Amino acid sequence: MKLLVTGGAGFIGSAVVRRAIAQGHAVVNLDALTYAACLENVAEVADHANYAFEQADIRDRAALDRIFADHKPDAVMHLAAESHVDRSIDGPGDFIETNITGTFNLLEAARKYWVEAGKPGAFRFHHISTDEVYGSLPSDPSVQFTEETAYDPRSPYSASKAASDHLVRAWAETYGLPVVLTNCSNNYGPFHFPEKLVPVVILNALAGKALPIYGDGANVRDWLYVEDHADALLLVLQKGALGRSYNIGGENECSNLELVQRLCTILDAKRPRADGASYQDQITFVTDRPGHDARYAIDPSRIREELGWRPSVTVEEGLERTVQWYLENESWWRALQGRDGVGQRLGTGK
Repeated sequence: MKLLVTGGAGFIGSAVVRRAIAQGHAVVNLDALTYAACLENVAEVADHANYAFEQADIRDRAALDRIFADHKPDAVMHLAAESHVDRSIDGPGDFIETNITGTFNLLEAARKYWVEAGKPGAFRFHHISTDEVYGSLPSDPSVQFTEETAYDPRSPYSASKAASDHLVRAWAETYGLPVVLTNCSNNYGPFHFPEKLVPVVILNALAGKALPIYGDGANVRDWLYVEDHADALLLVLQKGALGRSYNIGGENECSNLELVQRLCTILDAKRPRADGASYQDQITFVTDRPGHDARYAIDPSRIREELGWRPSVTVEEGLERTVQWYLENESWWRALQGRDGVGQRLGTGK
């Protein structure tokens, strides 16, 4: 199968590209190479006969039409998006333009290509989204997001992703475009751009800097190892029911404070501080960001029961692998330290 993967030089997108090539698929990686994208993320497959790269922006309809015509993909996996909540608070415009208008452009380009090809029944448009579209959950652990949970986005980021989800469903209902959708929980793992919690904590710890935790650290997330996510996404593309959505979770709920403490414990063992103290001494509580959702948690019953998928690693195993990767790949993250926003507090709403 030939896959057109948008955002394939990003964190999750590059994991999909690497996994797809390993599974024998051909991949066309479409990426605008904005601040968080790194071609180094796909360096291991860059010379593969089944890999092609197109630098293009999903806001550029003419470029999309050309890429569909040139490469003739069997399916689209749409991951290109502005994704950092803090950045959406400071500058929501980019999120509206990329996540909403960009998705509209991609849907129209895909529809044109699909219609002109005779509406092949095997074609799929897989839209990858987030559990943040559902809003915030109470602390009761029995309450989780299902695919039937009403949308209630609270940030400019989640609102833009909710809008894109609705567009995809509308194109399926109105035009018959063959789509599948997924909504995932918080990802972590190798090649994670150093603006999100896990890489920020690892790199700040190694640099002897404060480990910033918003509020009191009680916000709960369901943590999904990115390689597991990529595996699930490819499974949904190939086996998911047409028009159906699937929630993908890591089955690993923990608070931000607990997560940071686990990272510190792993670092204490793998790279002890020179003074013998714990990295936990660097934990610093900072002013919470506006509208910070209290808890996300995914009910993964549908993907488990219908497609037989479950995550392969626990959060402890995944965090250990992630820390080890950052320790062994300093050249990768060191090169990103000068990029926009790295090492800065974003999302204050000021």
